[in-house]
Amino acid sequence: MADKIALSSGVRSNLLSLQSTTKFISTTQTRLSSGLKVNSALDNASAFFTSVALNNRASDLSALKSDIDLSVSTIESAINGIDGITELVQQAKGLANQAKATGDTSEKSTLAVQFNALLTQIDDLANDASFNGTNLIQATPDNLTVEFNEDGTSDLTITGLDSTTATSGIDITEAANAFAGDSDIDAALTELNSALTELRTNAATLGSNSSVLQTRLSFTSELVNTLETGSGKLTLADLNEESANLLALQTRQQLGINSLALASQSERSILALFG
Repeated sequence: MADKIALSSGVRSNLLSLQSTTKFISTTQTRLSSGLKVNSALDNASAFFTSVALNNRASDLSALKSDIDLSVSTIESAINGIDGITELVQQAKGLANQAKATGDTSEKSTLAVQFNALLTQIDDLANDASFNGTNLIQATPDNLTVEFNEDGTSDLTITGLDSTTATSGIDITEAANAFAGDSDIDAALTELNSALTELRTNAATLGSNSSVLQTRLSFTSELVNTLETGSGKLTLADLNEESANLLALQTRQQLGINSLALASQSERSILALFG
């Protein structure tokens, strides 16, 4: 077994100091390369696991934020559909007024055909106003439930509003008797006026829900940013500070090498006696 090499107290002290400095340099270089002062639980267990929890919640909320954003688009699609239906109802009302103003039976019949064609377009438009597979204004409309937090304890359910011409919707019937009599036209005008009122109410209801979702979307975006910022405060390194630390440590390392050399001069002096 080889004899153990004994180091003098001065050499050993300088060597330990140099090893410590080298370790600090390695840590600082890791922080500079990763941008993190806490890379694992070994660096700071409390900060690391708190940061992980904050990032996990931010990730969950980001997914919910995407769902909220899609829900806003779904409502906007429904509101656009109602706007289109409103225009068609107004056109139908114009046809009914035109039929009432004329005494020509043939013209009334032609206007009645156009009126019925508009009702078909209303139903088609309502059934086409879907977004991402959800339609809030079709016959038998879908409902939309939007979750606002990770455990589903906070949400909003938007109830669909049938905006077709069916009795369950805005309730407009086809032109009775081809608009032959004024009573038939007056009945149609009454239905059209009621339909316009209902459409405006439906649009206002959906608009109110859209405002709620927009508010929650903004809040969720800000909360995600706050969580990510909080996580960064716990783990992100100050690159300016770490750069300055690295420069100081490299200087200390060079001085340590010089000190080690000076401490070993006494051993070299003894060797000179045997030269």
